[in-house]
Amino acid sequence: MAHMEPPKPNFQIEGNKLSNIKHVIGVVSGKGGVGKSSVTSSLAVTLKQKGYSVGILDADITGPSIPKMFGVSGPSVATPDGAYPVESESGVKIMSINLLLDNEDDPVVWRGPVIASTVKQFWTDVIWGDLDYLLVDMPPGTGDVPLTVFQSLPLDGIIIVTSPQDLVSLIVKKAVNMANKMDIKVLGVVENYSYIECPDCKKRMYPFGESHIDEIASESNLSVIAKMPLDPGFAKICDEGKMDQFETTDYDEFIDKI
Repeated sequence: MAHMEPPKPNFQIEGNKLSNIKHVIGVVSGKGGVGKSSVTSSLAVTLKQKGYSVGILDADITGPSIPKMFGVSGPSVATPDGAYPVESESGVKIMSINLLLDNEDDPVVWRGPVIASTVKQFWTDVIWGDLDYLLVDMPPGTGDVPLTVFQSLPLDGIIIVTSPQDLVSLIVKKAVNMANKMDIKVLGVVENYSYIECPDCKKRMYPFGESHIDEIASESNLSVIAKMPLDPGFAKICDEGKMDQFETTDYDEFIDKI
């Protein structure tokens, strides 16, 4: 008699009854400081500009930055059916712990299980309404929150964000291996801080060294979604909470495929 593998347990949880979300995409990184939230935000705005309805679930509970980038503040409106996300100027729907705190400067000093439970509630207790895409901005690494999102939410895939530094190969492979173990599709890689472009001659300079992301992605059979520059103008938009004004064509080919 042939040996049969036992079925894998399904830990996915139901979303809010008033939410209708077509696609859920996680944005992950193997380490901090690579601009994962800025990639999430810029992709969200690009999708919105192309006519899609978009939301951002800010799962980085201890380091939330999405609301500040979009210039939005709480409190989120709560009803017996759930809480409503706060909308940016362009209509990107956002839910973040900062939108629920009495003072957004208060630190979130919680243990892992409590943080993971909060992320689940952002899925079950938030009224997202009709969305084409929900982007989940995750904290760096492979800890409680990424594991919770991978197991609990119906992810269509993840995007790995990295930067052109020496440990990139190891970091990308760790993220890919975790996704493979969890049967999550890797949609591709975004290299952030890839280069600086001279405003006068348009020559590209590489402050972190020449990019090797194409070779690294090829080793793992991944596509490179975009190479985002180190741009003072973009940093200014984020600092001023005007993320809705961001414009780029870097994501066009990727968006066409999804």
